[in-house]
Amino acid sequence: MGHQPAYEHNGQPVSRPAFYAIACDPARSVAVEACAGAGKTWMLVSRMLRALLDGSAPHEILAITFTKKAAGEMRQRLQEWLEQFAHASPEQLEQELVARGMSQKGALDKREQLQKLYQQLLLNGRPLQIRTFHSWFAALLSTAPLALLQERGLPTRYELLEEDAEAKAEVWRPFLQAVAGDETLRADYEAVVAVHGRFQTHKALEAALDKRVEFALADEAGIVDASVPTFDAIYPNLAGAAHPCDWLLRRAAGREMLQEAAQALAPLARTFAAKGAELAAALQADDWDGVLCALFTDGGQGTPRAFGKSRPEAVSAAQNEAQNLRDACRQQAAWEYHQCMARLSRCLIECFGRLKRERGWVDMNDVERTALTLLSDPVLSGWVQERLDARIRHLLVDEFQDTNPLQWQALHAWLSGYAGAGGGQAAPSVFIVGDPKQSIYRFRRAEPQVFRAAQAFVQDAFGGDLLACDHTRRNALGVIATVNSAMQAAQDAQEYSGFRQHTTESDQAGLLQRLPPITKEDAAQDEAHAAEEVLAGDGGVQGLPWRDSLTEPRHEAEETQRMQECAQAARWVAAQLASGLQPKDIMVLARQRERLARLAEALRAQHI
Repeated sequence: MGHQPAYEHNGQPVSRPAFYAIACDPARSVAVEACAGAGKTWMLVSRMLRALLDGSAPHEILAITFTKKAAGEMRQRLQEWLEQFAHASPEQLEQELVARGMSQKGALDKREQLQKLYQQLLLNGRPLQIRTFHSWFAALLSTAPLALLQERGLPTRYELLEEDAEAKAEVWRPFLQAVAGDETLRADYEAVVAVHGRFQTHKALEAALDKRVEFALADEAGIVDASVPTFDAIYPNLAGAAHPCDWLLRRAAGREMLQEAAQALAPLARTFAAKGAELAAALQADDWDGVLCALFTDGGQGTPRAFGKSRPEAVSAAQNEAQNLRDACRQQAAWEYHQCMARLSRCLIECFGRLKRERGWVDMNDVERTALTLLSDPVLSGWVQERLDARIRHLLVDEFQDTNPLQWQALHAWLSGYAGAGGGQAAPSVFIVGDPKQSIYRFRRAEPQVFRAAQAFVQDAFGGDLLACDHTRRNALGVIATVNSAMQAAQDAQEYSGFRQHTTESDQAGLLQRLPPITKEDAAQDEAHAAEEVLAGDGGVQGLPWRDSLTEPRHEAEETQRMQECAQAARWVAAQLASGLQPKDIMVLARQRERLARLAEALRAQHI
């Protein structure tokens, strides 16, 4: 399935055993980019196992993932392995260790220790640290000095707000009250709503609230105000004008240019002459919009008017000058909009912070930012380590493509301190694994480019290895062919970089089955037949049956069609389960969440 090798080490082809020997070696720092089905979690848990065999205490191993479910699955897999190994034969244990990158001799030496590892961990008082990013950051927050909490405006006694949707919904009332009570903010709000509407304005403000930490950091650095320049920064020849249009209307040379254009149009065809008169009237009234309407199509926002094949040179000169100024006006409008939105965003974020303080809430953004401070401050970072009473010897991060920039900054600050530490303090081994193609948490501020930055850091600061696995153990040939085609097209369109052709262990072609289509007409006919049967049974008249509108929703033909599609899919799922397929082997996808709710109802009707 493609010409690229399935396994790479630092950009060079490598055998499968050599790949896993490097990936599973807890003494090496490694960044692994691996496709779906490559065994990413298997590698991570294997490193944890080997670290324990090499003498690391459980609490010296920190594994971070992104959801509680994933952390639980990781913990469960380690538990299951240890239980199995406790009852395995010496030959089996040796085989398992070799599969995890150990030499034959090393496996022979460690197999007895592996068999006893389960009992050893049960007797150990401190478990492995398998955490989500947020739970680990929250643990760091609990060690923060009171002065830091006060500096960050955080309560000393707080409730951790894991989901902030309800809090964000509550902030709009105090925000709008604050806007109404401030003359400048009220003018900002009215100006933006007048142009973009209330829905789009609130949508933009919600985006700022979602990225409130990034906004605050950028604002502190002066980036927010400087990110959109004023018109005179881009058009220095207009410096000194209060507004770009003033340059043309209030400057003697500019007025003369417009007057010459109006006069040049006067003797031409009637429609052209009319535009000349319109231009003269706009000039007389200092009406910039009127000038644009006379010289350009689409109400002044389109292309320069042709005015026939022999357009006077004076008209062309006026259009060129006006077009340059029109661009400057657009730049000024963008700057004004940006300034309005920046002021409104600051107010919204401040109101949100006040609401949290009143309720004693600390959200995940607070946790991440405080963790960044704790881990990046040269004094506090050492103090945090001392308070935790654990120097991490092995750091492992799963699904690294879902890391957001702030989380990576916190890790980077901490690891940089280790990498540059003196006094014989050994840096921990670092293992990150992920697949940028599978980044699905953009809505949680995840940024796939962070994975590239972390790869470079592991290699440069820790002398680590870069591994790439484009070989899946589970996907059929047809699935891999589709992935290769889609990702190659994205790469050709410069929407993705670094893609290599994937290969698969499977020799199955893959199978696509389609359930019979249900059209709107079919759905409408079925509903009509059902209505006729109801009426016939009641001895009623022909037409729609009576419906209690207070308790029974009305279903349009399109909605009925979706319901029948979901019922059909649910019957298919029920048949697969009846034939012996396991529920965990079935995945249901839909384009919209509402469709999933419908399908869930249909599955419940099938007692699934």
